[in-house]
Amino acid sequence: MDLNSMDLLAAFDLSKFASNALNWLWVAIGLGFVIFFHELGHFAVAKWCGVFVERFSIGFGPILWSFKIGDTEYALSAIPFGGYVKMLGQDDIDPSQLSSEEIAQDPRSYSAKAVWQRMAIISAGVIMNIFTGLLFFAIAFHSGVETKPARIGGVRVGNPAWRAGLRTGDQITVINGRRASEYVDIMVGVALTSGAVELEGITENDKKPFHSKLTPDSSETRRLIGVTANKDVRLVPMLRADGPVAFPGMPAAGAAFRDGDRIVKVGDQPVKSFPELQAVLIARRHETLDFVVERPVKPAKPGEQAPPPEFVTIEVGPNRFRNLGLSMDIEKIVSIQDDSPAARVGLKTGDKIVEVDGQAVGHTLNPVDLGDYFQSRHGQPVKVVVMDGVTKKEFEITPLDRSGWVDHCDFRTSPLSVPSIGIAFQITSQVLKVEPGSPADGKIAPNERITAVELFLPLGAEPDGYGDKNGKMKKFEVSDGAEGTIWAQAYWMMQLAATRHARLTVIGEGKTHVVELEPTRDPNGTSFFPDRGFILRDEGITQKADSVGAALTMAAHHSSSKMLEVYLTLRSLFRGDLSFKELHGPIGIAQVAHDVVAQGLTPMLLFLGFLSINLAVLNFLPIPVLDGGHMVFLCWEAVTRKRPSEKVLIGATYCGMAFVLGLMVLVIYLDIFVHGGGPK
Repeated sequence: MDLNSMDLLAAFDLSKFASNALNWLWVAIGLGFVIFFHELGHFAVAKWCGVFVERFSIGFGPILWSFKIGDTEYALSAIPFGGYVKMLGQDDIDPSQLSSEEIAQDPRSYSAKAVWQRMAIISAGVIMNIFTGLLFFAIAFHSGVETKPARIGGVRVGNPAWRAGLRTGDQITVINGRRASEYVDIMVGVALTSGAVELEGITENDKKPFHSKLTPDSSETRRLIGVTANKDVRLVPMLRADGPVAFPGMPAAGAAFRDGDRIVKVGDQPVKSFPELQAVLIARRHETLDFVVERPVKPAKPGEQAPPPEFVTIEVGPNRFRNLGLSMDIEKIVSIQDDSPAARVGLKTGDKIVEVDGQAVGHTLNPVDLGDYFQSRHGQPVKVVVMDGVTKKEFEITPLDRSGWVDHCDFRTSPLSVPSIGIAFQITSQVLKVEPGSPADGKIAPNERITAVELFLPLGAEPDGYGDKNGKMKKFEVSDGAEGTIWAQAYWMMQLAATRHARLTVIGEGKTHVVELEPTRDPNGTSFFPDRGFILRDEGITQKADSVGAALTMAAHHSSSKMLEVYLTLRSLFRGDLSFKELHGPIGIAQVAHDVVAQGLTPMLLFLGFLSINLAVLNFLPIPVLDGGHMVFLCWEAVTRKRPSEKVLIGATYCGMAFVLGLMVLVIYLDIFVHGGGPK
């Protein structure tokens, strides 16, 4: 065996390949199971009604394998995107059979049966899917379902939730009149409605009820209010099961934390939730802190009871900002929070802050430091000078005690916030000042412009979880009409991706040049980033039924909720509130199924139940070739006592077939070229 062959063999992880193959096998079994029970419904009722069934097939197209029992052929076909039951007198490929008088003379034909029998046969597949969906859900809830609570973890700057004043830890209980118990209820409730969204809930800070009415952002492929799920205080590894539990380059990365560690105390302050942890990290961001973690201990032998957890104290230093030494010009205010100090004194979007307490913003006071500056003067009046076009105005604002760099600035068009006064602004690409001795000193000059920022991993750096599978992160680039939409996000990501260097494209005196800089931390700096680099799990709650009856009740509620979601999705697509780019086809469904299977049996059961309910609703849409289309024809026959003509049946069937095939082509295109799908 040559060296190249040995290297290739070493790189090939047999256990990972076997696990991946096993997951795909379970996907095939699970999806086949859903299709099988749908077609079994048609088959069983057809047999019960005395209809001759020619073929029962899982899949379409060429037959790969088949056998015959009695008069019926049972087949596995090449295209695994469904299945069919071929009955005498009912064939979607040849719709003329439905109106054939000759076939109708055969008492074993589908077309010879009474209308109610044909309705029973057609609806049996959908009914079976509803039944199996209930069964999947009931088994899952009896075992215990892990979900994310309807609690806000982060709020994105400038988005509707941020403008409404929602904060980390706030619990949403009702959205548009519907009860919200899971985080997905928030996402669905926003995405699948039109107009304003009404939220009710409990605030984290003072545990008081609140009511907010806000208009979602519709600029993306679905409506958003700009919130993320809440986090837990348990650490989780990055990228792989044995990966680090802190981001490289961050203070926590050099400490002895492990997967499963639960942070229970910071300094002398106990913490039970992420909002509590975040509050301590903000308030004491300048200190070196002792973190006490509860560490689970594995039993000495398999099957033995686990011993009590250990409590380990780990010291972590503060996180000073990484800087290049550039001070940029501030842009106009783009968003103001409702009932904030800025709103109360009369600041407006479009105003540009030029001075704070007599200090010129961009020259004396760096715009990225405004959050900390205002927070450090909370409770005291701060003099602010703004330019409203060509008019200069002066205001006196009393900030609240809220730190900067807490609101999420991770969207590419997100502005930077000053939470203590409730404003958000962009930062221009224009360099006003370069700090002597900084990484940019001598390489970038005042009045030059930064047109692109690329954060890249230097040679030999370990993966940090950002960017694509190769670690390449998309450039922050200035585009036409978007001068001030890169620096705030690039600076934010420079703090999070703490081992990356910056490649800047700079324009000055009509010439373009590229410089590579390594951000540095000023050991004497007085500004500190609150995040210390912990990788935390999403907060989870367990919904577990204590009896079979309770499991069925929970399953029924979950099923009805999922049915409503399918209807709302279709309505939102029709209205244009939801982009068709949000759709996924068979490749996307298979990939999601693969990821879900890897999480365990209960998530797989939930997914199969969700798929069954979706199949039931979509299959009963009034589209010819689908069960719902057949039901429309049967309802027409029941009312008029007359079957639709052969011409109508053939025309409608072929139109329906063209629609379904066109939709299939669209979603496969989206899977491959938009969502970057395909088995991994």
